[in-house]
Amino acid sequence: MDETLKRYRESIDNIDAALVFMLAERFKVTQAVGEYKATHDLPPADPGREERQIARLRQLAADANLDPDFTEKFLRFIIDEVIRHHERLREG
Repeated sequence: MDETLKRYRESIDNIDAALVFMLAERFKVTQAVGEYKATHDLPPADPGREERQIARLRQLAADANLDPDFTEKFLRFIIDEVIRHHERLREG
């Protein structure tokens, strides 16, 4: 294999690993938030915060030359999963 391509792929693999660990850490924190919300009878979703977060991350994406639409889709996927977890905690 071409050495340059090999180095690029190794970097991609390292970044992917970091993304997985960052997502795992984020979900640990959101799990704690969900438990807090469930014990304090707070709603699982906070649409106002979600919209502020999306706007903030869209701006960060634009500043980083990353497609803000892609960033919003990615964040929306994560938010929806977190809300689903919070709803489950509230039910059970």
